Formats: sequence, structure tokens, C-alpha cells
Amino acid sequence: MANYTIALTEGQVKALETVMTNIEEWVGHQGKARALKAQKQISQLLLTHCNEKNIAMAQGLDAQVDQAYTLGLVKKASADAPTPPE
Repeated sequence: MANYTIALTEGQVKALETVMTNIEEWVGHQGKARALKAQKQISQLLLTHCNEKNIAMAQGLDAQVDQAYTLGLVKKASADAPTPPE
């Protein structure tokens, strides 16, 4: 599991405190929600590939992401390459 730290200015913290009670929880939730969306997109891509190639698909989202990487269906995003639409 990875942990990430972000830096917010005092003004940003004050602004966020006007719309939420727990900034850390909100940031964590947003990260997890976006990760789940990406996992589901990768799973669908993998399903299509496995059906077309008549190969077994891994079980579970984490295993499916690993399989998609192994098969070269996905790769880490880079500043040079466009990211897929959300």
C-alpha cells in the first residue's frame, strides 16, 4: 500500500474547511474513487482482450490490473503521453 502526502497553504486549508469537516478523509476518498474508476476501465479493456484472444482473465481487480500490465494493455501515464479521459 502506498501513502501520499500533500501540502496545502493555510488559505487552501481554510477554504476547504468551509465545505468539509475532514480534509484528509476527503482527499483519501477522492484518490480511492479515482483508482476504482481506473481499475474498472482496465478490467473492461482486459475483458475485451481476453475474449478476443480466448485467454483466461485474472480474478479480482488488483489481479486484473497486474494482468493488463503484463500483457502490455496498459502502462504508467507520463507527462509526454496524453492521459485517457475521465
